[in-house]
Order: sequence, then C-alpha cells, then structure tokens
Amino acid sequence: MRISFVDSRPARPHALAIAVAPATIGGAGLAALPEAVQPLARAAAQANRFDGESGAVVEFFGETDAAHRRLLLVGVGSKNDFERAGAALVAKLLTSGETALVVDLSAVAGDKPADAAAALAFGAVLRAWRHDAYRTKLDAKQRPSLEEIVIVGGGTGAADAWKDREAVAEGVMFARTLVAEPANIVYPESFVERCRTLADLGVKIEVLDRDAMAKLGMGALLGVAQGSVRQPQLLVMTWDGTGGAEPPVAFVGKGVTFDTGGISLKPPAGMEDMKWDMGGAGAVAGAMKALALRKAKAHVIGVCGLVENMPDGNAQRPGDVVTSMSGQTIEVINTDAEGRLVLCDALTWVQKTRNPKTIVDLATLTGAMIISLGHEYGGMFANDDSLADQLSAAGSAVGDKLWRMPLGDAFDKLIDSPIADMKNVGPREGGSITAAQFLKRFVDDGVRWAHLDIAGMVWASKPGATWDKGATGYGVRLLDRFVADNFEK
Repeated sequence: MRISFVDSRPARPHALAIAVAPATIGGAGLAALPEAVQPLARAAAQANRFDGESGAVVEFFGETDAAHRRLLLVGVGSKNDFERAGAALVAKLLTSGETALVVDLSAVAGDKPADAAAALAFGAVLRAWRHDAYRTKLDAKQRPSLEEIVIVGGGTGAADAWKDREAVAEGVMFARTLVAEPANIVYPESFVERCRTLADLGVKIEVLDRDAMAKLGMGALLGVAQGSVRQPQLLVMTWDGTGGAEPPVAFVGKGVTFDTGGISLKPPAGMEDMKWDMGGAGAVAGAMKALALRKAKAHVIGVCGLVENMPDGNAQRPGDVVTSMSGQTIEVINTDAEGRLVLCDALTWVQKTRNPKTIVDLATLTGAMIISLGHEYGGMFANDDSLADQLSAAGSAVGDKLWRMPLGDAFDKLIDSPIADMKNVGPREGGSITAAQFLKRFVDDGVRWAHLDIAGMVWASKPGATWDKGATGYGVRLLDRFVADNFEK
C-alpha cells in the first residue's frame, strides 16, 4: 500500500473520502465537497443514520472536479479516532475495484494535522494486510485492488510523523505473517531464518541449538521438544540504540510453532489453530523489527524459545521429572502445559547471561485466560506495581489492552509437587494464575517482571478495528510504546 501526503487533491482518477466528526457533519465537514454535491452527501448521511461516529462509512456517487466518482464520508468520532477511520475506509474499498483513494481530513485535523494524517495512514496500512500466499484461485472480486492512499490536510510534517508509525506497522505485519503461516512453513528453524533479516536493520542475532541448550541444562525446554523431528532453537535478538550506555530491558516470547498437546493430546477439533501458539514469540520478533526500523534509543533484548510439541515415541510423558536451567526440578503432570516449560528456561538464560532489571514475557499460555477475559484484554501478572502501571498505560494508549490479574502464596502452593520442586499444572481453578506463579519461581529477586498471557488476543475469528479475521499482531505496539515511554530519552 503506497501512502503519500499532499496539499491538494491529485487530478488522476480516484475515490474521494471526506473525514467528518459529529460536530462538523452539518456544516464544515462537508465544505470540502463541491456545493452541488453537498445535498447528496447530506441525504446519504441521513439515510444511513450517519452522524460522524468513529469508523462509520457512508458511500455515494457524485460529480467532483468534472469527474463522476465514488465519494465517501468517514467518521472520526468525538475523540478524533483517525486510525479507525483509515482502517474503515480500507475495509470498505480494499476489494472494491478502486485503485486509488484520496482522503481529505482538512475539516477535522485540528491543531495536530500531521499526527492525524499519520494515524489515518497507520490504520489503513494495518487493515490492508492480508495473507494470501497460498490462495491460487481467488476470484477477481476477492482480490485487493486498492494500491494507493493520498492524504490531504496533514500539513508539512505529515511525512515525518508517518515514519515512526510506518516502522511499527511493519513490525505488526511481520508478527502477523509469522503467526499466520502454517506450521509446515514456520517451525523453529525457519522462524529463526525469517528473523535473520533483522540483522540488516542492525539487530544482532544469536541462536542456541539443541546441543548448546543441553550443555546449559535447559531440560524443561528440551523436554517439550523431544517428541518432534523439528530442532528446538533459542533465538536471541539484540537492539542497542544506546551504544551500551543503558542496561537492557528483556522481552521473552513463547514460540511453540505447533502444539498438539504432546502425549496429553488436544481434541482434534480446532487443533489446526495451534499454529499460532507462537504468538508471543511473533510479538517479540515484530517489536524488535519496529524498534530497529525507527532506530529506538533503547537497549532491548528479545528472546524466543522455539519448539514444536509433538507426541511421538520419544515424547515427554506425564509424570516425567525434568531439571530446568535454574536447577529447579519439575514434575510434568500435563504435557499440554508446555509453554511455561519453554519460558522458564528462556527466563533463566536471559537473567544469567544479560542481567536485565526488567523482563516482560508474552505467551499464548492458557485457555483459562480466554475464559476469564474473552478476546478483549490480555492478562497481566506482575511482581512490581510500577511495571504493571507502565504496561497498562502503554496498552491503553495503543489499543493492546491489558487487565491485571492477582498473584499470591495461596496460588503458589497449588503447584507444589510431592516428588519434585514443583509441578507444571495446578488444579483446574485459577489455571492462568498458577501458570503465572510457576513462571514467577524462575524470576530472580530484584528483577521487575511481568507475564502477559495473550491467548485470546493473537488470533481473531472476526474482523476488528485494524485487522481482518486471523492474526492480529497483538503485543507489537504494546512493547514498542512501553519502550518509547519508559526507556528512551
């Protein structure tokens, strides 16, 4: 999708959208249209009960600039939600046959027109993303036709304002692609290869293979991987925009590229969705790309524990005891509670080798989190109130919403094992909380840590504000904003 910012509308053929707010729908909002067309616009708005609400679109046809063209009104709402407006326009026109769209936001851009234009472009680009790589027989009416969006009214700073948002959009789309790919295409080794391209942006790439992890004693992670022919990988991505002047903040992602449940086999119905059980790792990789593209002045380490959980004759069994890199032993009660086994060794590794003072892990960890929060919030567990507040604020600012969940000794006792230091699951009740308590046992004293259970957020069964059905890219914007607000000077 080509994006450009101009002072006046181009002469070449295009659809024209006028951005309006509730306060401008009756007058100034339609002034950007020729006077002869304004009655048509008012009639179309009235017929569709359109009052400039956020993301609403009205379509009609009329003559402007001596050309008969498709015309649209798009609402930005009372809070000037330009991002949602851009996404709504793309949802309407992506496969419409139109190739170019001009959006005039002059009437509602306010005192920050550059930011308004960049936000509109951001929503449009995110909503335009599709994963059609394996669709060979798309009907012409199903194929994307919209190629270009020209934004009028953003002022001289719009292109500069767009640069950082474009970087974040690229990160979100990178994460979406990783999550959307089938497990025969993206598995631990190929996930690493996809991320090696980040080296061209200045990200340092390190990879630990099975032998290296075995020497370090990562028995928890390797136990999950032992039933698969796919080789496990620990991917480490480092972006240092401080020149070594600042200590790192660490992001750790669960990267189970396919999760059958192992010997504790999942039901067949819906198992195909388990290709996105690496959504936490996808978010970390996408965030690293965004940070590098916008040259963030921060020191960030992204660690992805990459495995495939399969049930062959060598697979881990319920009742097995494994020794983690931390030296703590784990009784494996359920092999489908594998993500925490991957994360605990990744957490230990990053603390022992990089000594971060702040760690955020992201994982599609528990179905119980979806029961608790649905698909509206990611669950957040934290051992530090200030960190929880920072993450919550970042999530609210960008739409990757979080809801803080409790931790406590009463929950921690539920994962005590009679034969090992702990077991990998507790009772059915409070399943997301006991999973978080498990991870907390691997966090060193003095380290600020948050666990984000994003099981309900990385994949959507219906379109959302800036995505179609499928991978959402949840977590990329959250991590990028968290860094920008708290670790960049």
